[in-house]
Amino acid sequence: MKIVFLDAKSVGEDINLSNFQSLGEFVTYDFSTAQQIPERVQDADIIITNKCFINEASVGKANHLKLVCVTATGTNNLDKPYLESRNIAWRNVAGYSTESVAQHTFAMLFYLLEKLNYYDNYVKSGNYANDTSFTHFVEHFHELKGMTWGIIGLGNIGRRVADIATLFGANVIYYSTTGKNNQEGYTRVDFNTLLQTSDIVSVHAPLTEQTEGLMDAKAFDKMKSSAIFLNVGRGAIVVEDDLANALKESKIAAAGLDVLVEEPMNPNSPFLQIQDSNKLLITPHIAWASVEARTNLMQIIYQQITGFINS
Repeated sequence: MKIVFLDAKSVGEDINLSNFQSLGEFVTYDFSTAQQIPERVQDADIIITNKCFINEASVGKANHLKLVCVTATGTNNLDKPYLESRNIAWRNVAGYSTESVAQHTFAMLFYLLEKLNYYDNYVKSGNYANDTSFTHFVEHFHELKGMTWGIIGLGNIGRRVADIATLFGANVIYYSTTGKNNQEGYTRVDFNTLLQTSDIVSVHAPLTEQTEGLMDAKAFDKMKSSAIFLNVGRGAIVVEDDLANALKESKIAAAGLDVLVEEPMNPNSPFLQIQDSNKLLITPHIAWASVEARTNLMQIIYQQITGFINS
């Protein structure tokens, strides 16, 4: 049994993968290009990957391939009809990073809501040391209690964010991108109502035909000028030029992004024109990546492989 992990560095060098060696020959590569994949997997029985594209071009000559494990929830990188045509099974992992993503959502929110960039800079610049008052609150901020938080995509992560927001006293509403998701305990509204009434809008939806480009100029125009927008779902749900313009024109107050259309970031990204961290906070797709979440992820992958082998 040969197991090939094509992009092991994507889960971090701090995660112990030694248990996979008990399953057979275990080969890891930090990253793999499209040109490198065919040779690296040609004699593989099982492939583990996060972002590598698995299709006829990449695994067409992998005659022993039986299983592909994706170290993520999204499987946009798999050509599922091709895998099915060859009777190659695939697995993904859901629910492993719920706590991590929810935590990061609130980290971004409070950074923007409480103007922490401004206050940190105010102190470190030496201005506070020269102040005459014990307190300085020129940049006003509000409590989360009483605000309306609109969630796009009330799945496992969206639901966890909703539960925590409720503990802070926020009023949570949600929009179902499929039109089929009814969640007990929270009010489902249409898209326009969510945009028009929410003080905070956060995206926790997968990338689908219904969600691609959902947050465009028309959507941002409907939001409150005081609203904060957060995206920890998928980058392509947002039309990036439209969000950049909305921030520049103060159509919304601020945005926090953990995902982008292109990752790593395109050097011509419109967001690089916005250097004001009070308006825009971007993190490099780390919401999922707590040590606990990554450890849990690889434990689940290990269990999936052992279960497949023993089935």
